[in-house]
Order: sequence, then C-alpha cells, then structure tokens
Amino acid sequence: MAAPRISAELAPSAGQYLWIMDIYGFVMAGLLVTMGSLGDRVGRRRLLLVGAAAFGAASLLAAFATTPVLLIAARALLGIGGATLAPSTLSLIRGMFADDNQRRTAIGIWTAAFTGGIAIGPIVGGLLLERFWWGSVFVINVPVMLLLLVVGPFLLRESKDPNPGRFDPLSSVLSLAAVLPVIYAVKHFAEKGANPLSPATLLVGLAVCALFVRRQRRSEHPMIDVRLFSTSSFSAAIGANTAITFASAGMGLLAVTFMQTVLGLSPFDAALWMLPTIVGSVIGVALASALAPRTRPAVLVATGLALAAGGFLLVSAMRVDAPVWWLIASYGLLTLGVGMTSTLATSLVLTTAPPERAGSASAISETSTEFGGALGIAVLGSISAATYRAEMDTAVPAGLDDELAHTATDTVGGALAVAGQVPAEAAGVLLDRAFAAFTEGFTVTAVIGAAILLLGALVSAVALRRVPAAGPPSGSH
Repeated sequence: MAAPRISAELAPSAGQYLWIMDIYGFVMAGLLVTMGSLGDRVGRRRLLLVGAAAFGAASLLAAFATTPVLLIAARALLGIGGATLAPSTLSLIRGMFADDNQRRTAIGIWTAAFTGGIAIGPIVGGLLLERFWWGSVFVINVPVMLLLLVVGPFLLRESKDPNPGRFDPLSSVLSLAAVLPVIYAVKHFAEKGANPLSPATLLVGLAVCALFVRRQRRSEHPMIDVRLFSTSSFSAAIGANTAITFASAGMGLLAVTFMQTVLGLSPFDAALWMLPTIVGSVIGVALASALAPRTRPAVLVATGLALAAGGFLLVSAMRVDAPVWWLIASYGLLTLGVGMTSTLATSLVLTTAPPERAGSASAISETSTEFGGALGIAVLGSISAATYRAEMDTAVPAGLDDELAHTATDTVGGALAVAGQVPAEAAGVLLDRAFAAFTEGFTVTAVIGAAILLLGALVSAVALRRVPAAGPPSGSH
C-alpha cells in the first residue's frame, strides 16, 4: 500500500523498488532454517520473544529511512527478525496439540490469521496513509511486538528438543549461501534476460546447496533432516506451499498497485476493497478442516491449487476499464484456494516430522512459503515490469526529454510522477498508454501464475495419491 508513496518520495529505481519489496522475503527465506534449528536448541518461546524485539527495532529504522538504500537495509533487518517469528509460532503449536485433528484445526486458525493479516494489514496501512506519512506502516508493527513481549512469557509454554546436539554454524552459513544466490539468479534473469551472470550465480547456489545436503546427511544432529524429503507427502506439501505462495505473493503486489494506479483508488479505498478477500481465505480454511477427516489430501490439495488457478485466469481477463469488483471476486477465489492448500500442506509437513524436530519442520515449511513469496514478487514482478517497459518503449508521447521519458517507461509510478510535470493533454495521453501497458503486464503474469498452479495441482494429485484421509476426530462415531 505504501509502495507508490515510497516511489514518489524516495525515488528508487526499478531495481531498488523490487529490492525494497522482496529483500525482506529473501533474507527471511535464507535464515528460516537456521532460526528453526536454533529454536529447537535454545527454546522456541525464547527465540520468538528475541525476534519480536528485533522486528520492532527494525520497523522503526525502516519507518524513518531517508534513502532507498537505507530502506532496503532496514527491510533486510526486518527479514532477520521475521525469520525467528514464523517457525517459532508453528513449532509451538506443534507442541501444544498432540491430537492430529486438534492440531489441524489449530493450523487452520493459524493459516486464517496469516492470510487474514494479509487482508487486514493493508486496511490499517491504508488508513494510516490517509493521515500520516508512509513510514507509519512500519511504526504500527511496534505496539504489536510490544504486546507479544508482554503477554508471551505468561501465555506460552517453553518447548525445545530435549537432545538437540550442538548447533552447527557452518550449516547455517551454507543454508544462507545456498538460498540467496539461487533467488538472485532467478531475479536477475527475470530483470536482465539471458546473460552469463544468471547461470553462474545459479550454479554457485546449487553447488553450495549440494554441500549443505551432504553435510546434513553425514551429521549426527542435522539442521534439517533431509530424509524427510524422501516421503512423498512431505515433498508434495512443500511443493504445493511453494507454488501457491509464488503465484499469490507476486499477484498480490500487482493487484494493489493496479487498484491504486490504473483504477485510481486511494490506499484506504483499495484496502477496503481487499477486505472481502479474507472471506475466501476463511472459507478455504473451513473447507480444508471439515473435509480433511474423510477426504484424501490428494483431492483437497489439488482442488485448492486448481481453484486458485481459476482465480488467476479470471484476473487475466482484467482490462483498463474493468470494474474493481471483478478483480476482488477473482482474487477472492484465489484466496479460497490458498486457504485450502496452505492449511493442508502445513498440517502434512508438521505431522510427518517427529515432535522433537518441530522447529526444523516448521522452518522448512516457512522457508517454502517465504521462498515462494520472495520468488513470486521478484519473478512475476520482474515479468510485469519487463512487459510494461516493452509496451512503453514505443508508446511514450512525443515532447518528453530523455530523463522524463526514462522515468515514465521504467514504472507505472514513474509515469504518474511525470504526468504531474507535463501539460494536461500530454499527461492524459501518457497515462492512457501507461495504464494499458501496466494492465498488459498484470494479465500476462496472471496467466503465468495460473499455469504454475495447474501444474502444481497435477503433481500434488499424483504425489499424494496414496496418502489416506486423516480419519474422524477422536471420540466420534
């Protein structure tokens, strides 16, 4: 929600803009495995509270950033703090509920809170942006973290692995060194096209990943039990989580930008329009929880992915003059699929792993979520940006100097800024062409997202075909 104002006030380049958006997810994805393993050793509640303090401090730094580079650095620090929060919450839930059905319900509530926050957060952010500066969307994190620090010690019972073994710093470094080059390679390829840097960086990341896996196989107390991936249900659940977050995170950023630029909504109005999408998520969670005892995961996971793909295909029909309710209805179908898929995938991951490895399993689940989300924003955002630039290269109105023309063709936010500096007639022509170009990029990425999810639905249906339904709740007949 704050992205257009950040673009206007800090004037980041297209590359800096994407780094502001996705550096949080990159750093978080790279450190989740480390933090999950650390929580198993030092205590999941303790790590949660330390992370809350770090997240609050980094939020203040981001709020008062004065340059794009400083904001990128603050977002990276937020990623470090965030990496401690997500695996800690899931692993604490794993220890709270021994009954499978209770645990699945608890995970469903966790998923609803997670996806509901995605919808409610922008509403709060939009309201703040109506009255305050863009940094207020970071300041609002601070009281939430303070509340967690106050009540956490009283409401949460500490849990950790009773025999964790020694912490392995080298594995921690290898996990980070494996994730970041792979993400960077994909991002660089999406932004710059084919050149030697992308495959070289990808090979470095894959080589480090191989070293990491080899070390985990030989370790008596591995950071990640890579043998879990030999279980089809575990691997399929991780794959489904990655696919759904890859597509939905990238589309979420573009949808909000579309409403504020092409449709001309204020941040608060755009946020209010996004509110109904939480209903889709809640329905998806409820369906997953209700149907899981008697329906095979293969059917439910594949159905969730297919429903989300259907939402993307509806988004691909958007046009410049389309009504906002069409976008919201399409996105609501998408969130319904997200709710179904995430609930079941997370439950499968946690129930596959032994309780003492709950932190590591939670970290793997969250890594797939953040990895998919970061890649989705980077790749789909880059594809949309590339489509926009390709469309605008031949559509910039005559009469603009080179600097203004470059700004207008770089991002749709740049086109809006340029429109305020030129005569009304030229501004109208520029915005018509910019909005058409952005819409083209928006719909192209929707088609790509749909294709990814349909492929994920097919793979999940095959990989999970032998996994039975969970069975009726304890005590039922």
